[in-house]
Amino acid sequence: MIFITGDCHGEFNRFSMKKFSDQRGMNKNDVVIICGDFGGIRDREEWQSSEEIHWLKWLDDKNFTTVFVDGNHENHERLCKFPEIMWNGGRVHQIRDSVFHLMRGEIYTIEGHTFFAFGGASSHDISDGIIEMDREGNWIKTVKVWRKPGKNFRIKGLEWWEQELPTDEELAYAEQSLKEHDDQVDYIITHCCPQHIADDYIERNDEPDILTNFFDAIDRKVEYKKWFFGHYHDEKEIGEKYRLIYKQIVRLL
Repeated sequence: MIFITGDCHGEFNRFSMKKFSDQRGMNKNDVVIICGDFGGIRDREEWQSSEEIHWLKWLDDKNFTTVFVDGNHENHERLCKFPEIMWNGGRVHQIRDSVFHLMRGEIYTIEGHTFFAFGGASSHDISDGIIEMDREGNWIKTVKVWRKPGKNFRIKGLEWWEQELPTDEELAYAEQSLKEHDDQVDYIITHCCPQHIADDYIERNDEPDILTNFFDAIDRKVEYKKWFFGHYHDEKEIGEKYRLIYKQIVRLL
């Protein structure tokens, strides 16, 4: 079985037995895919909380395998430090024995179906800027001042990482992966969506960026059955080919 859901932001109660009863008949060969903003890797390494440790173990103890593409609310610096292994034909970061980060541009074969994965997205809550931490602690004063009028900002290295958007190398790798599969996959799993979908169907009018424009190009040339994405905190079927997903857990196969 394969299930898909959206942004978790470190809150995994939707996978409790009461809310997700399908898991009673599942095992570690069955997969739950999270479309970004997993949120289980948010703390700084030296400040890793007991809460983060608890929830990662809780997920690992479930009788299914949890996989996710990265969103813009992940600690990307920590995420890339986890061991790389091969899983179902593509590279993953192994977070726990049965919790995996699907790496950008990889193609996986799950239950005989191919999945192209590419995480990342632009943060929309940084319109007033990014604050950089300094050893003297002056950044703390800035945070206090900016919070009073309710400015939209985040703190670099604590709650924002520039790796939320891909490098040219990651984009080139993704193109090569798809080319090796003759630009044909069964499903596409991302966090944000192609820009033309955002423009026409997403109420939050995010500006185009290198990733959403790249997804436009992918959408034009790759043959696929369905594209699943999160990021926009809504539930919406868009035609026959696109599915914006948030808190629902839908069975795919």
